Amino acid sequence: MRTAPTILHLDMDAFFASVEQASKPSLRGKAVVVGGLGPRGVVATCSYEARVFGVHSAMPMGQARRLAPHAAYLVPRFELYRSISEQVMRLLRELSPLVEPLSLDEAFVDLEAGRTAWDAASARLAGAKLRADIRAVTGLTGSVGLAASKMLAKIASEEAKPDGLVLIPPGTERAMLEPMTVRTLPGVGPATGDHLRRAGITTVGEIAEAGEDELVRLLGKAHGHALYAMALARDERPVVAERETKSVSVEDTYDVDIHDRVRVGVEVGRLADRCVRRLRASGLSGRTIVLKVRRYDFSTLTRSETLRGPTDDPAVVREAAARLLDSVDTTGGVRLLGVGVSGLADYTQEDLFAQAAGDRPEEPAEEPETAPVEQHSPSPAERRWPAGHDVRHAELGHGWVQGSGLGRVTVRFETPYSEVGRVRTFPVDDPDLVPADPLPLVAPVMRGPGGEPAGRPVGGAGGDGAGRRVAG
Repeated sequence: MRTAPTILHLDMDAFFASVEQASKPSLRGKAVVVGGLGPRGVVATCSYEARVFGVHSAMPMGQARRLAPHAAYLVPRFELYRSISEQVMRLLRELSPLVEPLSLDEAFVDLEAGRTAWDAASARLAGAKLRADIRAVTGLTGSVGLAASKMLAKIASEEAKPDGLVLIPPGTERAMLEPMTVRTLPGVGPATGDHLRRAGITTVGEIAEAGEDELVRLLGKAHGHALYAMALARDERPVVAERETKSVSVEDTYDVDIHDRVRVGVEVGRLADRCVRRLRASGLSGRTIVLKVRRYDFSTLTRSETLRGPTDDPAVVREAAARLLDSVDTTGGVRLLGVGVSGLADYTQEDLFAQAAGDRPEEPAEEPETAPVEQHSPSPAERRWPAGHDVRHAELGHGWVQGSGLGRVTVRFETPYSEVGRVRTFPVDDPDLVPADPLPLVAPVMRGPGGEPAGRPVGGAGGDGAGRRVAG
């Protein structure tokens, strides 16, 4: 292990919910829950204001609504989250060439590899500068942990939340870990935690006292050795810039069980197209097609088929997924479907196109908003208005959907740079109301003729973020 705390772990604070609060002035300081809003939806993340009521990620959305009935419940805007994540990752790569992303909002950085830090003082300066840069570029906050290993850096960032920085000085790791619960260590989930508790082990210090042989007896050789090493603060894992992708998959959970076999087939074809789009976006192809079906009784079946060689052809993937579906009984109803591709490669096998109808590879169609059998551009009456998503009105400008139902859609007209906006309700087929792209969270600085800052564009309530200025 290193002798200096030069491994940094960044974890953005309540990322999805913080993005929504930053983009919607009326939600700042309020309880916000982001996730699937249907009867079977789950919480993706929630603001710290919502956590006060007991809401947490992976909780069923129905339970969250009972705990925090007055919170704002929003559908995720993944494209916006990805774009902001890319901004954050660029800042991390300015610190070091060794950046290991774990998710959209979390990553390890090897500061030593970037010659950004070599001791505790320089590491703390690098962490403080990163937090300031993230706030300046995105308007959001992130928590930073600094330590001599990945495990300890991640523990430090958890201790730093929200919006803080914690550095673990080398030599103090054991003393810091000893009183912590066993669940603090990576790989110790509820089942392992309960198993250790029944053996009288509840803290990290008690793991170390139990000894390696006892842990191997309780947990098995591999897990016992690993857990004992972590309890002694031993972690030699390097920061790895490129993490190998093993599979690409997509899945949907349906609010109401699907019983119609034709509809199930249509959904599988749609998922196959989405999977191929994701596959191509990563510059990959794959040999093994996987179908996942969760039935009405929660039983989950997976079926797979391995092709002669790797492909990224949507027709091939669709046909393989359809063949796999033929072997699954869906009589009682289906609550979840998924299509995935594994056995990945960075090339395709051209002769696989012969497996699909037609002589040329087909571009995957864009996913329709309402997943009809025949694809067409939806009319205003057919559009869905997901809560939290962006819209634009011909007269009132940019806003976001507060809710919809019974043929009406309610919109709050405000931008990330405006005051709290006003609320209006429209028929869902109002031709003046259309979906819109999200606005940047941080308004660009407008400069005068000499290049000096001249203020930022500000949209008033109901404005579109253009035309007005405030003193810069």
